[in-house]
Formats: sequence, C-alpha cells, structure tokens
Amino acid sequence: MADSAAAAAAAAAQPATVGQAVIPLVNRLQDIMARLDGDAAAGVELPQVAAIGGQSSGKSSVLEALVGRDFLPRGPEICTRRPLVLQLVRHSAPEEWGEFLHAPGRRFDDFEHIKREIQSETDKEAGGNKGVSDKQIRLKIFSPNVIDITLVDLPGITRVPVGDQPSDIESRIRTMIMQYIKHPSCIILAVSPANADLANSDALQLARLGDPDGSRTIGVITKLDIMDRGTDARNFLLGNVIPLKLGYVGIVNRSQEDINFNRSIKDALAFEEKFFSTLPAYHGLSQCCGVPQLAKKLNMILLKHITDMLPGLKSRINAQLVAVAKEHAAYGDTAESTAGQGVKLLNILGKYCEAFSSMVEGKNKVSTDQLSGGARIHYIFQSIFVKSLEEIDPCKNISDEDIRTSIQNSDGPKGAMFLPEVPFEILVRKQIGRLLDPSLQCAKFIYDELVKISHGCLTSELQKYPILKRRMGESVSNFLRDGLRPAETMITHIIEMEMDYINTSHSSFVGGSKVVELAKHEGLSSRGPTSLSVHKDGVGISSEAQLKSSTENNVQIKSERGQKSRAVFARDTSRGATAEKGFQPDTDAGTSVAGGGQNGHSLVSGSLSSMSDPRGYSLNSLYSMIRLREPPSTLKPSENKTDRDRTEIAIVKLLVKSYYDIVRKSIEDAVPKAIMHFLVNHTKRELHNVLIRKLYRESLLDDMLRETDEVLIRRQRIQETLQVLEQAHRTLEEFPLEAEKLERGYSISEYGTGLPKIPGLSNRNPRGSSLNLYS
Repeated sequence: MADSAAAAAAAAAQPATVGQAVIPLVNRLQDIMARLDGDAAAGVELPQVAAIGGQSSGKSSVLEALVGRDFLPRGPEICTRRPLVLQLVRHSAPEEWGEFLHAPGRRFDDFEHIKREIQSETDKEAGGNKGVSDKQIRLKIFSPNVIDITLVDLPGITRVPVGDQPSDIESRIRTMIMQYIKHPSCIILAVSPANADLANSDALQLARLGDPDGSRTIGVITKLDIMDRGTDARNFLLGNVIPLKLGYVGIVNRSQEDINFNRSIKDALAFEEKFFSTLPAYHGLSQCCGVPQLAKKLNMILLKHITDMLPGLKSRINAQLVAVAKEHAAYGDTAESTAGQGVKLLNILGKYCEAFSSMVEGKNKVSTDQLSGGARIHYIFQSIFVKSLEEIDPCKNISDEDIRTSIQNSDGPKGAMFLPEVPFEILVRKQIGRLLDPSLQCAKFIYDELVKISHGCLTSELQKYPILKRRMGESVSNFLRDGLRPAETMITHIIEMEMDYINTSHSSFVGGSKVVELAKHEGLSSRGPTSLSVHKDGVGISSEAQLKSSTENNVQIKSERGQKSRAVFARDTSRGATAEKGFQPDTDAGTSVAGGGQNGHSLVSGSLSSMSDPRGYSLNSLYSMIRLREPPSTLKPSENKTDRDRTEIAIVKLLVKSYYDIVRKSIEDAVPKAIMHFLVNHTKRELHNVLIRKLYRESLLDDMLRETDEVLIRRQRIQETLQVLEQAHRTLEEFPLEAEKLERGYSISEYGTGLPKIPGLSNRNPRGSSLNLYS
C-alpha cells in the first residue's frame, strides 16, 4: 500500500489534464466505497465499465490487451467465474505490480502470481469444479503503460451446465450481469466474436435489455483475423448491422497458440496494426480499429460519463452522508460518566413520557394506514362499548312467566288489589346489573390499548438498552394495572348506585298514563273496557274507571260467594296456580270434591254418621269428610293467562325498558369518564414521576444503560460507514471543474493511451483529428 501511495504521489506531482485527474479520483472513490457492505453501498453507483459477452468471446483477451500483460486465467472452458473489478492506475515509475483488496499490504510483482491468486480466490468462493459466484474480486494494477480506468470482467454466458454448475446457470449469469449493467452509471462493453452472427450476439442482447436506447453501449468485435476468407467486419464496425450510439471497435485477439507460446502483448499489438493496415476492407476505419483506439475511446467516454454523473453522484453521497450521520447521532457516545448516564436516563424517560402523551392525544405522527393511540380509545368507547349497550334488549331474557311469578310473589298471602312495584324493581335491578360486565370489559380494553401505546413509544432508542426497556415495561405495566383497579372500583360503584336507588321520578321515565297508552298501541290490552292509568311513581298502577266501579261495589257489596270483580287492577286474589310438571293430584275412590256431581251434592262418609247439626239435621246424612291435596314442593303460575295478566306483563316490560334506557345512557356517559379519569389521564399525569421514582437510581445506571453486542457492532459499522462517506465527500470536492475544456472536447493526440510504444507504430490518430464526444 505504501508503493501505491508513492505512485499516486508521483503522478500528482506531474501536470495532469482533466482526464488524468478525474478518472483517478473515480478510482479512489471505487476504493473508498468498496469498504462499505452491500446495503450501505447500494445507493451509490459509481461510473464504471463492465465487459460482457458469451463464453470464449474474447473478453479476457481485451482486458489483457488494455493492461498490456497476461494475468487472467485462460482455458477452453469458462474461466471468469467471479466478477473481477479491475482498476488500472497509471503512474510514472517504471515498475508494474498488482494489489488485491482482500490482501491489503501485499504487493504482487509477478503477474503469474496475480493469475494464481485470482484462480485461488475463485476456487475458494465458487469451488474448484466450474462453479460461479457473484462475490467480487477487486484487483488494482499499477503501470506506466495503462490508462486510468475501472473495468469489471463478468462471467461469460453459458448455456450448458458443466461440473458443479447448477441447471439454471445461464439464468443466474444473466441475472448477475443485469445487476451491473442496469444502472445508468455503467458503460457496457459488449464483446462479440466476428466469426459469429452479430444478430445472435448474447452480449448485444443483454446490452439492449440494460440499455434500451444504446446510449451506454460500446460494441467490441473480436477475432477479426479468423473470419472466413472473403468476409470482413466493415459493416459491423460502421454500425450498418446493429447501430450503437457509441459505435464499435474491432480488435485482433491473441490465439490460443500465441498464449501457449507466450507471445507478448507487444507482439500482438504489432500484429494487429499490420493486420488492419494490410487489409483494404479496413482502410479509412483506423478510428475504430485496434486496442489503442479502444483504450482512447473508453477513456474519453468514461470521462464524459463521469462528468455527466457527477452532480447526481454528489447528491446521492451527500444524502446518504446525512442519513448515516443522523443514525450515528442516534446511537450517541458510549463512554459517559455517571452524571452523563443520569442525564441520558432522564432524557430517555422524559422523551418516553412525552411520546406516550402525544400518542394518546393524537399529536404524534398521524398514520394514514390505520387508527392508533387515542383514536383507538375513542373507537372502543363509542363503537364498541356504547354500541354494544344500545344493542342489548333488557327484556330479552325476561320471560312472561318470570314476570307473573314475581307479581304473584309480591302479593303476599292476601293478594294485592293493585299492581305492586316490587316486580318492576326486581326485574330492572337485574337488568342494570347486566351492565357491569361490559363496563369492566371496556376498562380492560382501554388498559390493553395503553399497554400497546407504551410498547410503541421510543422503540428505536430503547432497543439499544434491553435491560432499561424491560424495567420500563415492567414499571409502566404495574402502574397501569394500579390505575385499572380504582377505575374498576368506580365503575362497580356506579352500577351499584343505579341499582340501589330506582328513581321513578326521572323526567324521562315513561310511567302513569304514558305506559298504558303504549300498551294500548301495542295491542296488549285487547279486552279492557276502560283505559288504564299508572301512578307517576310507577308503584301503584290502576284503572280509574274500574277503581271507581270497585269503590261502588265495595259500598254495595254482595254477599254471594265466588263473585268476581271485573276491575283489572282491583285484582282478583284467587289467582290460579299449577303444580310443577310431573305432579298429579291425589284422588281416592271414597273421596270426592265438595259439591261433586252435576247437582253439587257430596258423597256421605260413614265415619261422620254420629255427628249432627245444631238445628237438628244429621251431618251424617249431609256431608262426607273432605280431604285436601297437599301443596307441591314447587308452584308456578297457571298456564292460562287472562287479559289482565297480559296487560300487567306488557306494562312491566315497558316500565323496565323505559328505566333501563335512562340508566344505560347514564352508564354510557359515566363509565368512559371514570376510565379516562382514573386510568388514562392519571397515567399521563403521573407516569413521569413514577418512572423517575422507580428507575432513577445511581446503582442501576450502569446496568440499565448497558448496550447489547449487536448495538455495539452496529454502532461500529455505522461509524465506519460515516467515515467512508465523509472521505468520499471530500474526494468529490477535489474534482476539477474545467467546464470550458470539457465543452471543447479532447484531442486524442493530447492524451495518449499509455500502451507500450511500438517502433514503427504511431499512437496518434492518423488523421490528427480530435475525437469530440461532447458535440
């Protein structure tokens, strides 16, 4: 590496043209960016030249000709099995050597050793049996005989798998090639042999996919010396067959025989010059024939390409530098004093609580994908809790038999003349009690949402401190759980208060004549001769007309036994009842019901023959002993419902529904308020103090602020990336801005190729014209 630095210093000491200054800077950028991993370097595509072509198309010969040395593995089968990034560095010293990125500090003076190192690294990654890998080998060659340029030698396209190659080897190689040539920063060197049909060239087909308009593709036609007799490549070179904006260059490769006999690159260049000068078909095409012209063209095109890409390249590197610097700042400094750790912990706790309150209040970053934070709490209150209570039918689980049973049970032993209040209160309390479970569920739902919000606060910063994250999670969960208990207690008290006092004087309660009106409209009172009225308090419900009739009947009461009152609520106290299913009345052949028979006479029992009536009648001749049925263990109302029963049932249901709606609305308002006061707002107010009280202890600072190994590695990686990008940014600032010279273009005579000078051959354009690539 010291040699490369000395070479770079020697080159810098000489006056340089724009091309001599720009391309080495790009090479330096290549070295700098090569230190980044794949993810960090993905956003920065540097200008480069990628050589593509089919297997044995002559790619390796082209690269060796540009270098002037034989250093690549050669053979009849696939040779390039890993992408080779080749940087050519021109310097003034006479020495030539190579350096590999994977072997820093090691200098390869023997190019045969370079060839063996490439082969060894290829086998290490891709195996020794023709396998292919997409992992790069980076080689830098220092020589006075090269141009400053970066080339990428990609594996040749093959169709038939050999050795350890997978069955889809062609698809894999094509995909690998596309990963390079699809970027606008890449110049495509499409190598095609002259002894094959150009229309079927694999290289040109892939180039068209990566560069549809042909603005980045240079065509290279190899093996011109082995074309069939009588044929030439003139039309190919002129672009008459497949036109390319950057044109074609034809070269003559060294044959396998030349390689076997160690024919030098210098001799090969002399043979190539003689070949083009002696064939009339190539006269007038000197600007697109030969390796020196290819080197010049590549250099000029790459220089122009770099100039065009420079503004966008600077923007991308600057943007990535800002992003990485921001991420590096988020990781902070590792070495801190105890006081510094305390300040950091307080900052974390403060930011956490602020983020928690912002998420609850909806002041954080608003998501457009889904509801979050406080919006979910509002949804639970209105769309789940309130809507669920409104869907409850308070009379759904109350049967008519339940109502009749409660009414009769409330009559006591003598029976009531009016509909009592007890059945209504019993049934409505039962329905109010049903509201407790959904109210407590609502509180639990809000608790779960607050836990989710706490988990989503400051996740990136707490990720570095797993112990602190765990302790904070435990503290917040315990605090929320402590806030849930008083909320649940308050909700329970709210329900109990509603159950303890049935306020029938409420202005919205439907009682008195209103409930009778509703009963009439529903057709529940089908045979009632008069209108029904209900006391405002909902306790005594009566019929005014029938109450008046009942009063008159009480004045003129008849003595006849068994006569029934016709008033609905001046109630008949002889309500029927039936035994529970399965009970059979006790009967006996010697026993009958009093008044039995159609004439109402009773059978006479012999056991009473001696008894006599005080008036002189013999009881023995008039009565028999009457035996009563024993009451069953379970009694229920009779199955036959009278019109009065139906009316009473309907009125009780209407009263229950009316009062339930009043309580439901009160619960819908009071429960969310209790949850917000005791749980949500209490958490927002006190969370910061609780976390400080629980966690801010000097003895716990080192433990809680200890970072994981992954975080330490990530910080180191981010720091290295930041250093690389800063170095790349400084390198970009060194680029010359000689815009006037770029606009005029370059004279080929101004900047030689650097290839070895051959006696009798000129490296100048025969016509002495300028190759202006910018017009």
